[in-house]
Amino acid sequence: MEMRAVVLDGPGAAEEMRVRRVPVPEPGVGWVRIKVEAFGLNRSEYHLRAGLATNARFPVIPGIEAAGTVDLAPGGEFAPGQQVVAMMGGTGREFDGGYAEYTVVPVTSVIPVETTLDWATLGALPEMLQTAHGSLHTGLGIQPGQTILVRGGTSSVGVAAAVLAKDFGLTVLSTTRSPARVQLLRKLGVDHPLVDDGNVAAKVREIYPDGVNAALELVGTNVLPDTLKATAVHGTVCFTGMLSDSWTIPNFYPIGYLPNGVRLTAYGGESSDLPAEAFQRYVELVERGRLPLRIDRVFALDEIAEAHRVMEDGRAVGKLVVRIDR
Repeated sequence: MEMRAVVLDGPGAAEEMRVRRVPVPEPGVGWVRIKVEAFGLNRSEYHLRAGLATNARFPVIPGIEAAGTVDLAPGGEFAPGQQVVAMMGGTGREFDGGYAEYTVVPVTSVIPVETTLDWATLGALPEMLQTAHGSLHTGLGIQPGQTILVRGGTSSVGVAAAVLAKDFGLTVLSTTRSPARVQLLRKLGVDHPLVDDGNVAAKVREIYPDGVNAALELVGTNVLPDTLKATAVHGTVCFTGMLSDSWTIPNFYPIGYLPNGVRLTAYGGESSDLPAEAFQRYVELVERGRLPLRIDRVFALDEIAEAHRVMEDGRAVGKLVVRIDR
């Protein structure tokens, strides 16, 4: 039996991405075959395609997440037809991922869910909510009543983090490089939208002279010093994202780099960091309109090259999704 899938033979341009026909993968015990209905696009998949990933092997079907139904679970962990999402754990890097009609993933990467959401909406949620949840609760340890800065606020994770932080009882400051997107951040519930001109710390301290309690860095190391300066003594900055593709700090000298008393952590977690009950709760909040997550555009599988161009160019506000059209 064959299926349609996007296969990368090696790094290349978005225009080189094509859909092929390949054999449907067979799962062993401890693995689950999922009939994919939708999947979200993520910056890490651009890194893979551009040759920036460190743990990739080729050829590979990319995609670190997927949503669909269980097709086969030899170990009996899930029932055929059960709604699930899958993410992370080497998916789309160390073994084939979600850019396909079927994917085989470890049982540990699968989260069951019950929902009436359409597939495109559900497909937008797994990695976005996992990264936002993990960054906020593992990386930052947020508490109600705190202030938080989200640097890179119109990215899919930035949008989710702002909404989840607001729902948890925090006051949210969030950045965008485009003045035209300020009103969109307000509609998402951001208390203080900020235009990022490279000097966000000064703008934050005009509002909170002592700085914010927490900051989520999604842009990269190029702006990290400014984000640290926006953070209060005993506050925490969590480095999660690299929208700028700036990954490392040359000649890092902690005493000269870190403001006194400001903590720097990082988050690059796994599906296990998002408990099934937490994911189900977030999905139910989306169903009730309490968690207004934004999907920028839904593509067909054959439009994968255009989807990657939009992602690479930074033209999306919120999540880009591919819906499998059969």
